[in-house]
Amino acid sequence: MHDDRTLVEARLRRVLDERIRPAVYPESVPLDVLVWNAPGEPVPVEEGLAATPEPVAVGDMWGAPWGTSWFTVTGTVPGRWAGRTVEAILDLGFDENMPGFQCEGLVYRPEGTPVKGLNPRNQWVRVAAPAEGGEEVRLHIEAASNPVILDYHPFVPTRLGDKETAGSAPQYRLARMDLAVFDETVWQLVLDLEVLGELMHELPADGARRHDILRAVARALDRVDLQDVGGSAAAARAELAGVLATPARPSAHRISAVGHAHIDSAWLWPLRETVRKVARTTANMTALLEDEPDFVFAMSQAQQFAWIKEHRPEVYAKVKKAVTDGRFVPAGGMWVESDTNMPGSEAMARQFVHGKRFFLDEFGIENDEAWLPDTFGFAAGLPQIIKAAGSKWLLTQKISWSQTNKFPHHTFQWEGIDGTRIFTHFPPVDTYNCSMKGSEIAHAERNFKDKGMARHSLAPTGWGDGGGGTTREMVAKAARLRDLEGSATVQWETPAEFFTKAEAEYAHPPVWVGELYLELHRATLTSQAKTKQGNRRSEHLLREAELWAATAAVRTGSDYPYERLDRIWKTVLLHQFHDILPGSSIAWVHREAEKTYAAVAAELNDIIGAAQRALAGDAGGGELVFNAAPHQRHGVAAGGAAPAAEGGSAQLTERDGGGFVLDNGLLQVEIDGRGLVVSVYDIGAERETLAPGSAANLLQIHPDFPNMWDAWDVDAFYRNTVTDLTDADEVTAAGPGTAAAVRVVRSFGDSKVTQLIGLAPGAKRLDIDTEVDWHETEKFLKASFPLDIHAERYASETQFGHFHRATHTNTSWEAAKFEACNHRFVHMEEPGWGVALVNDSTYGHDVTRTVRTFDAGTTTTLRVSLLRAPRFPDPETDQGVHRFRHALVPGASIGDAVREGYRINLPERRVPGDAEVAPLVTVDNDAVVVSAVKLADDGSGDVVVRLYEATGGRARARVTPGFPAAGVLATDLLERTLDDVPAPELVDGSVPLSLRPFELVTLRLARA
Repeated sequence: MHDDRTLVEARLRRVLDERIRPAVYPESVPLDVLVWNAPGEPVPVEEGLAATPEPVAVGDMWGAPWGTSWFTVTGTVPGRWAGRTVEAILDLGFDENMPGFQCEGLVYRPEGTPVKGLNPRNQWVRVAAPAEGGEEVRLHIEAASNPVILDYHPFVPTRLGDKETAGSAPQYRLARMDLAVFDETVWQLVLDLEVLGELMHELPADGARRHDILRAVARALDRVDLQDVGGSAAAARAELAGVLATPARPSAHRISAVGHAHIDSAWLWPLRETVRKVARTTANMTALLEDEPDFVFAMSQAQQFAWIKEHRPEVYAKVKKAVTDGRFVPAGGMWVESDTNMPGSEAMARQFVHGKRFFLDEFGIENDEAWLPDTFGFAAGLPQIIKAAGSKWLLTQKISWSQTNKFPHHTFQWEGIDGTRIFTHFPPVDTYNCSMKGSEIAHAERNFKDKGMARHSLAPTGWGDGGGGTTREMVAKAARLRDLEGSATVQWETPAEFFTKAEAEYAHPPVWVGELYLELHRATLTSQAKTKQGNRRSEHLLREAELWAATAAVRTGSDYPYERLDRIWKTVLLHQFHDILPGSSIAWVHREAEKTYAAVAAELNDIIGAAQRALAGDAGGGELVFNAAPHQRHGVAAGGAAPAAEGGSAQLTERDGGGFVLDNGLLQVEIDGRGLVVSVYDIGAERETLAPGSAANLLQIHPDFPNMWDAWDVDAFYRNTVTDLTDADEVTAAGPGTAAAVRVVRSFGDSKVTQLIGLAPGAKRLDIDTEVDWHETEKFLKASFPLDIHAERYASETQFGHFHRATHTNTSWEAAKFEACNHRFVHMEEPGWGVALVNDSTYGHDVTRTVRTFDAGTTTTLRVSLLRAPRFPDPETDQGVHRFRHALVPGASIGDAVREGYRINLPERRVPGDAEVAPLVTVDNDAVVVSAVKLADDGSGDVVVRLYEATGGRARARVTPGFPAAGVLATDLLERTLDDVPAPELVDGSVPLSLRPFELVTLRLARA
């Protein structure tokens, strides 16, 4: 037989595009259109409906950037359409290739009831089925003219990312406003042909199944009357029925389709617009659930449910009913789909506390899965947090974006730093916006790495980011793929149904130990420094507010600010979303975040101040030092207040050859005439910290123009070019004070750095306070510390512990980690002696090692990342003044690194008063660190203490309440009693504990 395959396939493409798809709507009449442009920010629905609109015509431009236009469309269904299905086609000027990244709309009935969203792939609204003819149609559209930020030529700097700079030029041209007949038979034919045509392309060219489909398609096309597609569609479908009914082979891969619409809580749009994106999408999905009985939709992020509850209660009512019916599934159990690298221990825990509690309170649903398809890598402390929240599964997609190494599993056990394992799945479909294309389904089956051991994978299906979610076309395709020869099988299932099946079939999955590092988007650890500082400082202020408010409540009977703390926590958690905290959102988002963090700090300082004043006693009786850190300092107990025990001294002298020498009896530090640190000598250990001939606190600047994803990425080639900033405008003694300090000023480009480098009395650390007035573009600023240490690995703090990474690049996996995350410290050591670098607000760093030719010693260089200057999506990223605090701690054990990390982030507070404050809780082992002291969320007055083993070893400790305690319980993060662990006991007024390395424990102490 002659091979006419390419001829038939080309024929299919043209007939579908030019004849069959246009025949889905064979007749149409125009609607009359009016518009009212809301001034300023979006208005309530009732105001938009009551406004007086003006005429507008198809073809007219509309919509200033970030504006809202209320369209009113009216018309009459022609009498000749009686008995037929009629829909309104409402095209606001969509580009079908950009679902979620342009204008959108929400359709309302005249009384204000939401109908569904309008999106590039979802422009229809059902009017009548069947029509009687003569029906009056009146619909309102709340249309958002969100500008296109990520265009066909991506990453081009634009001022459209902030309403203050975006201008007022109309963004869109009204394209179509019609009533039209919907021919369902033709629509079904389109989907038959799409599914079969896409499947054909994935099958072997010499396989019988491909040719069976080819012949059936050819016969179907022969039956299509190109001048009467509607009249011939049924006959064409009949020719395809046989090949569509042939069942899949028994060994076919099985895909659980989950309706999905990944919506970034902010990204290329502000937070306020996400509220409306969620409303449009959920309106679409509740409508689709009513039409499609097999369809299941899942939505994560409790914050998004809370938004529509507050701002769109009429939409929320539909969502809540669909949740009750089991069809609309709250997924993930987190407040937002947060970044997981940078949030601190307590913040990461509270993501689950607030997310799971919202779903429990609103819907009575307990989430077993963490749902994070788009997060930029996963910290090694996360498995324990997931388990401690009462969950057991994790889904993500983003690791498939890694540039260098392909992850070896799709379904596996992920083991965290403490040994906790979480059953984890990476969907092999490699997208969280699956549209049921044949290429996607075939890729999932081919790509699945666990063949022979497992057969199930998951496909999150639907357009995200305001693209409208799952479409009726996707549902129809899935129905055809449910059991189709040559394809993986597809079935709509909830996340829990998928995980239950996947876990049951895979009794012994492979294990991955340690972080899930994304080999991409590494620069998100540095971009938008003020957002990151706001997060870090908010986390520690929340710790203080809870600690002192709880102490005041127990000691003085003061009211505990439950509602204020709950609200502030949710604000901070929202801003840990994976495009806010990573610094990858538009200027508007980060401008608002800076203001929000300032307001959060003011309110938390107010809570802290009120509690401390209640505790401090007579304001005229002296001065107390409040110590919120988990370790004693200056004679003040952890979590207590007392007069400070000052002591020690520090001297500054001039250095031969220029510069200064600082000495406090513990360290001797030399700063040369260039203002560079050239020696940090540990007097007790008789050891130099810095590599011979090197200089520390060396500021270095690199060109920074990645190939893609400007705010997200730093590519390895940035290191090929470096400028050391060694010229100093000023190197002077810093003046009087208890510390010995040197002030160094440098100018470079259009920027200026001022540093204060000092030794405090009695402190074995070198403090470095840095102020940068930053006005560079596409540059990367780092501070280098070349250390005389031979170490094959180093430790970075992560949630509830630390994680080790290699200093070498033996394999491509190690080489790919050329920029990594730390929390408060990085630590490296040889046996018996180590060095820590602690910080108050930076996250990114790199570590390299070289062997010196002159003495064969090893130089291990730690560099902290300070600032970047990408131009997309915010062209003014990080311009302005920034302040950072770091401290180099020679001779530091890992425990010293933990202590100093807390110290720099939790400064002492000096308060007038004479009443010493005993800690609410004490722990007798410094290796066991208290991460939170608070009152129980249920208002019972119980004291909740969370603590963890911080050094990576086993530890025994006694936890002693500083109040009469009636009993103690071990709880999960939601403060619910754990039934599967031995119950703790009060023994002689204390709770004895024995902890595994990095073990996390939450205790609930009842007050007598």
